[in-house]
Amino acid sequence: MTTNSASTAGATSGKDRVQKFGRFLSAMVMPNIGAFIAWGLITALFIPTGWLPNANLGKLVSPMITYLLPLLIAYTGGRIVADHRGGVLGAIAAMGVIVGTDIPMFIGAMIMGPLGGWVIKQFDRNVQHRIAPGFEMLVNNFSAGIIGMLLAILGFFAIGPVVELFSKAVAAGVQFLVNVHLLPLVSLLIEPGKILFLNNAINHGILTPLGTAQAQETGKSIYFLLEANPGPGLGLLLAYWVFAKGSIKSSAPGAAIIHFLGGIHEVYFPYVLMRPILLLGVIAGGMSGVATLVALNGGLVSASSPGSIFAILALTPRGGYFANIAAVAVAAVVSFLVSAVFLRGASYTEDDLATAQAESRANKGVPAAAGAPALAAAGPAIGEGGAVRKVVFACDAGMGSSAMGATGFRKKVQAAGLPIEVTNTAIDAIPADADIVVTQQNLTSRARAKAPQARHVSIDNFIGNPIYDRMVTELQAAAEATQVPAPAVAAQTAPSTARAASGVAAAAAGTGAAVAVAPAPTQTVPQGKGDVLRRENIVLGLGSVPRDQAVTRAGDLLVKSGYVSADYVPAMLEREKVVSTYIGNGVAIPHGVGAAKAAIRTSGIVVTQYPDGVDFDGERAYLVIGIAGAGDEHLQILSRIADALEDEATVMRLARTRDADEIYRTFTA
Repeated sequence: MTTNSASTAGATSGKDRVQKFGRFLSAMVMPNIGAFIAWGLITALFIPTGWLPNANLGKLVSPMITYLLPLLIAYTGGRIVADHRGGVLGAIAAMGVIVGTDIPMFIGAMIMGPLGGWVIKQFDRNVQHRIAPGFEMLVNNFSAGIIGMLLAILGFFAIGPVVELFSKAVAAGVQFLVNVHLLPLVSLLIEPGKILFLNNAINHGILTPLGTAQAQETGKSIYFLLEANPGPGLGLLLAYWVFAKGSIKSSAPGAAIIHFLGGIHEVYFPYVLMRPILLLGVIAGGMSGVATLVALNGGLVSASSPGSIFAILALTPRGGYFANIAAVAVAAVVSFLVSAVFLRGASYTEDDLATAQAESRANKGVPAAAGAPALAAAGPAIGEGGAVRKVVFACDAGMGSSAMGATGFRKKVQAAGLPIEVTNTAIDAIPADADIVVTQQNLTSRARAKAPQARHVSIDNFIGNPIYDRMVTELQAAAEATQVPAPAVAAQTAPSTARAASGVAAAAAGTGAAVAVAPAPTQTVPQGKGDVLRRENIVLGLGSVPRDQAVTRAGDLLVKSGYVSADYVPAMLEREKVVSTYIGNGVAIPHGVGAAKAAIRTSGIVVTQYPDGVDFDGERAYLVIGIAGAGDEHLQILSRIADALEDEATVMRLARTRDADEIYRTFTA
């Protein structure tokens, strides 16, 4: 998933590159945090010094940290690069570094996972179109096996030992700081790094691997609390509440609650940026918290994500509550006192906070775009800029990918009880009353030109995109903020970080009224659905072919079925040159645009199945669904298809089925 604001010329800064690297690391670790927590809880409960010592259940601890957690990270990293096939290669490659070393190989998994995905992606891109028909599965399976074997050997003999040396060197450096009682100095890097949104690179790239290795040996680790301690931010926000003057005073308590109880640390970053000297307060709080942890031998059994006091208490080992609570309390008190020195008598308004929030978004690597607020790379501040009444999904034609994206998002909006209209359209027909416009990355600039008044969300695929859940959460927070007189602070950001809550609330609170628009009606499949999708237009078991050949085959089937004239097929191929019709989860929906609509006789859909996939600009499509939309007749079935394809497991099942009726029932039931 990707979100963009308007591009700016110039080279990417070093900070931007580090942030991008940190987000990539986070994307590998965060989806598997549940597994880390499960391992941590098993460790806390069942090891000999745990709450419920159990020799049999304690046997789970070592295999989970040695094999399960690194393999999950490696699979996720490979999958990010090259879908499921990349994930499998990443996991195979990671076994080399796991078996070839004596320490938990989290860093090795973060290397081998993406490497395995990249290698198989390059192989497929260069070889797939040369495979003779009928040999696709043979080549795909053996290529994965051979390349996986070679990568595992490479990891065993070369990469694993190097990573082990690096890990031991870093651990030795940190241990040196502990031995000479200088570990609190790490706050000089961690606290400013958090304000610059480098926390993912610090936390998931360094601290979590080190902490997990230490926890395996000792049952807990101080590393898990170096970045996650909510004390420094809590002290800062309380100082604003007590000592600052102006309207900003009323927003600080809500921000403190979100930060401390919800673990959303990003909420206090703008408060630091309003008066940068306050960085001394959070640094002092961080250092005192670390010093307390060292003195009292504190630590957690696993990574705390988010850094909520509830998560910290849940992951505190037996006998460690006093140390951890003391560390949080001391950090908060010191941060409060130091911040109070600089805040006493200072006056700030919501405008000052809004300016600081814009600077905070800039620190996150998101430049402002003319005509619309910037959207954060880890998650747009959807609630900013007033009440949201209409969300528009736009693509070139407005008949395929945008319709399917709108369907999935509409369901989430309705389930959340939000009175927001969700619709889809062609880019050239974006309505003037659109509040938010969602488009594919390389169409966003055109969408901005057509709808400069709207906020724009740029994504890489329309199906199953995780940004939809974050958008709904932020819209809910903004809607709630408009119904209270004081500016509350709440919003969700990326799974890798947290919620940029204060930005949503501060902007939304000024609207003065809640959104009041009737929700879009639920769509159902009409009685004439068989005319749009017929059983005979579902073709199974096709061998992998180049993309253009797959598109042509779908187009020819549309022609043969009488949906379109022959002129429609070249338009489908032309569409692929503009932007890929791959929409995510192993599905592509080729269709024509613009003048090609004149070649459509009646709305129709055809489905072609490629069990081994077709390469759509580096993505594997297992279902290639040709679409011709003359009016709205096809939208109801597209809605049903979108519902089904939200689940990747369903796509994989339909990509392997030998029963055309199963696909027909799934798409029309």
